[in-house]
Amino acid sequence: MQAVVCHEFGPVSDLRVEQVNVPEPKDNEVLIQVEACGVNFPDALLVQGLYQVKPERPFIPGVEVAGTVVKTGANVSHINVGQRVAAVSQLGGYAAYVAIAAGQVMPIPDFLPSPEAAGLITAHATAHHALKQRASLKPGETLVVTGAAGGTGLAAVQIGKAMGARVIAVCSSEEKLELARANGADELVNYAQGDLKEAINTLTEGKGADVVYECVGGDTFNTLSRCMAWEGRLLVVGFASGSIPSLPVNLTLVKGYAVVGVFWGVFTQKQPKVFIENMQELIAWYAQKKVKVVIDDTLPLTAVSDALQKLTDRQVKGKLILTPW
Repeated sequence: MQAVVCHEFGPVSDLRVEQVNVPEPKDNEVLIQVEACGVNFPDALLVQGLYQVKPERPFIPGVEVAGTVVKTGANVSHINVGQRVAAVSQLGGYAAYVAIAAGQVMPIPDFLPSPEAAGLITAHATAHHALKQRASLKPGETLVVTGAAGGTGLAAVQIGKAMGARVIAVCSSEEKLELARANGADELVNYAQGDLKEAINTLTEGKGADVVYECVGGDTFNTLSRCMAWEGRLLVVGFASGSIPSLPVNLTLVKGYAVVGVFWGVFTQKQPKVFIENMQELIAWYAQKKVKVVIDDTLPLTAVSDALQKLTDRQVKGKLILTPW
């Protein structure tokens, strides 16, 4: 089968598509013929050796797939051959077939196309877990979303609205802000053209943000750490700018807010039942048109380096999808 193989940590341009053996599912796994796999920022970090987890080489990257089950392990009873499914794999998604633990696999309805099913997993599920379990976002609260036109930022805008929040989208261009507005943002802030702290304070009438969904890092994080409301929750989601900030913790003391880490991948492993429940709610919201998957582009596996570079350069609006077939 075709698969993207990372032999050594290095630039995304080093990745190649190779012929490898189709994996054999273990007793608690299912084998999925992959129809679509989502491209995510952690994938780019992983192949460069910059992620929190450093797998043994060689490995196949890719953590979210959708496709059809073609074989099941001896101990699998809730998933059947022929079912359309979406799944979370720790590795292996950028391939024609992937074997995944059955607890990380869920059937998907006919109305959900495979590219959108793949795109719904990591970005939307991260935002959903962050806002529901980590921030306990309440109706009427003010939510600030950075990187609000990217895959997970756009998902946070949609989910924040679905949960009843007032959403302030923060982006670096008017084009990106218009995309955030089209997906439900109530207020728009272009931090490339004005003072971010002043804008947030003005929009919140000096109160500050109840919840910040922060996936940019660097100066953006530093500024927003000074824009929090009393009992606010500053969610640490990622560092798309490439700069990991340091927090003056005295701010959390005098402003009385919490800094909350969001590591969705570990959450799916430690609380798989809650993860599945979250996904069921997301799919219901999709059916009700409360959330949608905005696909920037769909590309073949051979374009993986271009896809990851575009993502690293923050040129993606919504999600990128790879198709192995």
